[in-house]
Amino acid sequence: MPAVVGIVNVNSIGSSSVFNVGDVYQISPYTMNKTFAGAGSFNTAEQLYVYNHRSNTNTYDRDVVDQPNSFNV
Repeated sequence: MPAVVGIVNVNSIGSSSVFNVGDVYQISPYTMNKTFAGAGSFNTAEQLYVYNHRSNTNTYDRDVVDQPNSFNV
């Protein structure tokens, strides 16, 4: 089904981003990364109180590849 799109204003787009307007069958990422963060790292609020008495982040990963990206090229 055709899509009717009005005015689109794009200020910036990242190097590994996907920008689509209209119909699309499949969008697949070309890059991947792994993010490690401790307890309370990604919390956002106006007033936030996070108490982590003993917090550590385990970054040891035995497997070499978690999710292959070989078919997205």
